[in-house]
This record gives sequence, C-alpha cells and structure tokens, in this order.
Amino acid sequence: MSLRRSTGEVHNPVVDERPPTRLELALGQERAPLIVLLMLFPLVCWWWIVVMARDMYGPMTGASAWMMTLQWDARHVFLLWAMWAVMMVGMMLPSATPMLLMYGVAARRRGLGARAVREIYALAAGYVAVWAIFSLVATAAQRILSMRLIVSPMMTLNRPTIGAALLLVAGVYQVTPLKRVCLQKCQSPLSFLMHHWRAGIGGAFRMGIDHGTYCVGCCWALMLLLFVGGVMNLAVIAALTAFVVFEKIGPFGVHGSRISGALLIAAGLWMLLASV
Repeated sequence: MSLRRSTGEVHNPVVDERPPTRLELALGQERAPLIVLLMLFPLVCWWWIVVMARDMYGPMTGASAWMMTLQWDARHVFLLWAMWAVMMVGMMLPSATPMLLMYGVAARRRGLGARAVREIYALAAGYVAVWAIFSLVATAAQRILSMRLIVSPMMTLNRPTIGAALLLVAGVYQVTPLKRVCLQKCQSPLSFLMHHWRAGIGGAFRMGIDHGTYCVGCCWALMLLLFVGGVMNLAVIAALTAFVVFEKIGPFGVHGSRISGALLIAAGLWMLLASV
C-alpha cells in the first residue's frame, strides 16, 4: 500500500477552469510578432526620439547634428521625414494595441499557423505606412513654415497667434462628426475587423491601411500641437502619446473628445488674447 493511501490523502488536483483572457489568447503562437510590434519596435523608436531630443536641446553634435544646415537638400529633407516617421510610429503604434491583439486572436482561431505571424506583420506594416505618408505632409508643412520664418531652427513657433490658431483648429476638429466617426472606428477593433476583414497577407496589409487612415483622421489635428509645444519637446510628445492612447481605449468615448476639444479651444482663445 502506498504512503498516499496509508495516510488517507486523496489526490485531487485543482483544475483551473478560468477561461483564457484576450491577451493570453493573442500571445499564444503569435507571441513573437506582438512582442516585437507592441514592445520592442516602440521602445526603439522612443530611444531614438529621446537621444535626438536631448542632443537637439544640448550640443547638437550627435543625432541631431544634421539639422545644423542652411542647405536643405534631398538628404536633409529625407532625414527630417525620417524624424517625423519614427516619432509618429513611436507615438501611434501603442494606440493600435487593441487592434493587433484582436487580430492575433482572430488569426489563431482561424488556425492559420505560421501564416498568422506574417499577416500580423502585414497588418502593422499597413498601419505604419499610413503614418509614414502623414509624415511626408508634416515634413512639407515644417519646411514651408521654416522658410516663412514661422518655425524656428529649434522647431518651435515664433508667432503666438499661429500657435493659438493651431490650438483652435485642433479644438474645433475634436467636436466634428468626422472626428467622432474615426474615433469610434479606433475604439472598436472587433467591429472594425467584422466590417473590414480581408483574407491573406495582402488583405491584412489593406486592413492596416484602412485602420491607419481612420487613425490619422482621428488624430491629425492633435499632431498640430507638436508645433505649438515644440516638435521635439519630449514632454509634449509623451503627453500627446498618453492622451491618444487614453482617448482610444479609455471609457469616455466621444464625450472625452468633446471635453478635450473645449479645453483646447479655451487654451487657444487664452493664447490669442494674451498675444494681443
């Protein structure tokens, strides 16, 4: 007779019947791409932003030395675009976390196996591509403002009235119907996948473009605040990143955008009156 029987113990292992969470489902076999996209890639972008910002407001002999030029040739314009692109990815990719996790769940349930990994990367690539295109517009805007001496070499506005105008534009856009539609798409990844689902790697890339387009439609006006506070101001970048994430996954929905819109309008009016 075994010791277990002689002592009267009964082997009754505890069975965990708790259903797996959404995060646990998504981090099954698709763990690697999600770790890369949601942790490593944003961290690398933020590392580059911090290094460049500290050098820019310091000696300007390192990562930001290329800004010290009077000849804005193709190479320098490309570097300016790269700065914007890295900054946009670092700021916006974390806000796409619910979408990527939800797609990981859907890909696993469809039993795609190794192809699911490629499709997750394709979805993220489409999303990043849209913000890379937005960065082209931001680069062109900065060059135009710089040539008109509205933006200083330190990438801040020289005219308070322009800053007030940008605050008013961002505030008004926060309460428009287009903002509401785009924000609702960003806040409901399950609904987005149900209405925009496309199969295959090409389909995932197209879904990333669609989601990125809604994201740009939701947040483009907020990015104007980078010019107001300083394009490479780390405090402004971090505050905008946190606000965008909270706006998309927070509990307030469109009501939050209306409140923030009112606050931005008030700040714009205050700046406008103070500059008179």
